[in-house]
Amino acid sequence: MGDQAASAENDLVRRLLDGDEPAFDILVRQHHGAMMRVARGFISKPDVAEEVVQETWLAVLKGLTAFEGRSSLKTWIFHILANRARSRATREGRVVPFADLTPAGDEGRDPTEELPFTPTGSWGEPPAPWQVDTPEAIVLRREAVDQLQGALTALPPAQRTVVILRDLEGLDAAEVCNILQISETNQRVLLHRARTRLRKALDGVLGHRA
Repeated sequence: MGDQAASAENDLVRRLLDGDEPAFDILVRQHHGAMMRVARGFISKPDVAEEVVQETWLAVLKGLTAFEGRSSLKTWIFHILANRARSRATREGRVVPFADLTPAGDEGRDPTEELPFTPTGSWGEPPAPWQVDTPEAIVLRREAVDQLQGALTALPPAQRTVVILRDLEGLDAAEVCNILQISETNQRVLLHRARTRLRKALDGVLGHRA
């Protein structure tokens, strides 16, 4: 987190501790949607996921005085959310197998083998660029967004949760491993498999247009 972002976060935390309701509204607008998507990675029922998110917000308000800033506020909030979602899923007998990722016969294989990404997560073969100022490009962008949204929804829950935290929320690998209580290898496998599916969805719309 840069100095400016850290300063803005510290100011937000101070306002929250002072009981500033507009500050809490800002926090909810920033994270509620993503929290719902992550909760759905653990819990299939939307109403139950919503309950977990609301419980998380209450826990955030009650526990804010204990926030020490050793992680970002976002990471702290998502850690609380994941713990509560995991506990709720366990009570309902449905636990997402984040840690059980090695299919039979895959032992010893490189988890990133044959995937179009480098070990650091960047594109091994970037999508073809598209012009931003033509009517065709505008239509393609809309189609691509729709296609990607559909592909994201269709991902297995564990893959969807990891790619949301990494690529939509901007958390780093260590933060995601801590939040989801998974190993770095499992995080990388989930992320790369999710990105591969999303890449295929994008290719289906753009068709590698140059």
